[in-house]
Amino acid sequence: MRWDEQRVENDMRLPGIGDGTVVRTFDAPEAMGINFHEVRARSALNHVPGESFGFSWTINPYRGCTHACVFCFARRTHSYLDLDAGRDFEREIVVKVNVPELVRAELGRPSWRRELVALGTNTDPYQWCESKYRMLPEILEALLAAETPVSVLTKSPLVMRDVEIFERFRDAGLRVSVNLSVPTLDEKAWRLTEPHTPSPSARLDAVAELRRRGIDSGILIAPLMPGINDSPDQVEPIVARAKEAGATFLGGVALHLRGEVKDVFFGWLHAKRPDLVPEYERLYGKRAYMRPEERRKATRALRGWGQQRMRQRTSGEEPRSQPFTTAPGGAGQGTLF
Repeated sequence: MRWDEQRVENDMRLPGIGDGTVVRTFDAPEAMGINFHEVRARSALNHVPGESFGFSWTINPYRGCTHACVFCFARRTHSYLDLDAGRDFEREIVVKVNVPELVRAELGRPSWRRELVALGTNTDPYQWCESKYRMLPEILEALLAAETPVSVLTKSPLVMRDVEIFERFRDAGLRVSVNLSVPTLDEKAWRLTEPHTPSPSARLDAVAELRRRGIDSGILIAPLMPGINDSPDQVEPIVARAKEAGATFLGGVALHLRGEVKDVFFGWLHAKRPDLVPEYERLYGKRAYMRPEERRKATRALRGWGQQRMRQRTSGEEPRSQPFTTAPGGAGQGTLF
């Protein structure tokens, strides 16, 4: 692999990652102060038991994420590498450089049943470093060659780089779904909670273009955070853009805070939104999830829209945009499949 303005170090390896790794840095504004730990994985396809999320297999070429979303449920997985869920999750990114070759080998096994594979169930597969490592085109090509359906979740319009591959899935009659996470269009809330993500409006533009090309594309408004991005005035503009784009479906999930993620999020609250600390202590306390009645309150704007759609259908009124459905009820924060 060749890149301009990049540097390799061998004395910056981290204890939880192991020997034989290479640490690469890039001289780019998006990558300042970030180390990319290149490792060789033992396997690429991860089995998800029970199919509770609608898929049985995942592929995660990266661990850690430079998007630095304060609420990210995947932060806790960095502790498995003896790294912390806060700054290390954002600054010490693990890159499994051999994932494409592993995918080709694993999909070629006689036992492979061509079940749906989900990309983006942990960290974002189209985060900034994918523009350098370019692993997704090879992964998608391998899935296509193996006649395996795919679903993608991302916060980045970089996904449009691979739109011609998604069109080939469509033309082959294979299930393909390319979905965008858009928690808010409110600029202040966006910059505070997702500091290094691409523009939310650009993500919605990507959905519109995917739908124009006949590719299934939905929108996940998640997580919905009380007092931050859950008011009807904040949610309804996303719903309007989703309808205009003809999104395949729209879903919303209330914030949950498991393990170390709670510490990171509450630290952020104390620093950026101290006015909300008492309310979040009431909502979460020692819990990872809000109580059911509070979750319903957090997703109220979406429910109201869904009820309006139902009234249109039962009354025979013609919807003003292409119909779409809400995300599956079993989907958790950060899932869209």
